[in-house]
This record gives sequence, C-alpha cells and structure tokens, in this order.
Amino acid sequence: MQVNFNKMKNFDISLYLVTDLELSKDRSLEYIVEEAAKGGVTLVQLREKNISTREFYELAKSLMAILKPLNIPLIINDRIDIALAVDADGLHIGQSDLPYAVARRLMGYEKIIGLSVENIQQARDANNLDVDYIGLSPVFSTNTKLDINTPLELAGIKEIASFTKHKTVAIGGINSSNAESIIASGADGIAVVSAIVSHENPKQAALHLKSLVTNAK
Repeated sequence: MQVNFNKMKNFDISLYLVTDLELSKDRSLEYIVEEAAKGGVTLVQLREKNISTREFYELAKSLMAILKPLNIPLIINDRIDIALAVDADGLHIGQSDLPYAVARRLMGYEKIIGLSVENIQQARDANNLDVDYIGLSPVFSTNTKLDINTPLELAGIKEIASFTKHKTVAIGGINSSNAESIIASGADGIAVVSAIVSHENPKQAALHLKSLVTNAK
C-alpha cells in the first residue's frame, strides 16, 4: 500500500514570507525574518537570485538558526543543493526547475515540497503529483517577479480551489488591501514579498496581514 506522506505533515501555510534582499532597504534578512516571525509568519521561503552560492548557503544557515526553535519551516527556492546542505524543511520548485519526482527522491518524503502553477491546466496536472502545496502564481501583476504569465486573478483562485487536492498559497501583488479577498476566494494562504520585506516595521506588517487572513477564514 502506498502511503500518502504529505497528508502526515502538519504545517501552516496561511502567511508565507518570500525573501528578496534587493527590497530589504539595506536591512539584513535575518532581521526581517526574525521580526516577521514575531508578527505571525508561518512559513519562510529563501528566494535570492542574485547572490553567490556561498552567500545563499550562509543565509540559509542563519535563517534555519532563527526559525528552527520557532517551529517555522524554511523552504529553499529552486536550489536543492542548498536545501540538502542545510537540512532545510523543504524545497519550492517551478515548472522549469528540477522535476518533482527527482526532487522528492533527493529530499525524502519527510520534507515539504511546493510547486508553482501558473495556469489552470498546470494546477490540474499537479493533482497527479504528491506535492505538499501548490503556489498560485501570479494572482496579480507584480514588480518583484517579471518573468510571469497572465495573472490568475480571483476567478482563477476560485476555479483552482474547486478541484485541487493540495493546499494552496497565492502569490503575486498581494498586500493588505487584497489579502482578505484572496482567502475568501479559496486560497489557504497568502505569500508576500514587498508587503513585509520592504515595510518599515516587518513585525507590524506581518501582524496586520495575519489578522486579515485569520478574519477571512
């Protein structure tokens, strides 16, 4: 009998922080992540495209040291070598990254693996994979990710929520003005970048977003 391991994992996807050093206003990611954790962030993804492998590794180690005692999972974007090197809690992959089956074999079934889906068909295809969550990307247009497809909008979230078997987190242009509508449309959580990373008070930003998500459920 095949065991569905991802159903055995218990993690909260409601407020998912994605990092971006270039938006941090010269503050360290360690500071931003620690403050955001105090504000209620439930998952953190380290996503940095413009730093060296060594810098990525050192950052991942630092964030693991902050998040592990708080039981907040650290997800590494794309870089399975880094995820394995620091024993991160999980990996996030896109449609053009390492195939899911390979990532799962290397990461193991106890780790979290998320997959970005950019349209309805990709979300349907993901039902054939035992991923732990899917990232709906982008919901709205955004300046933090330029290589993106047509936004899914709220109608896309509603449609995907109607058939997916996976937890869903929405990303792309999300902030305090639209967070509630995304949850109300059926997403399990919101993923934000600049709404926390660029905010003058990351803890306060996280607290506010978390309250909006909680109230919308």
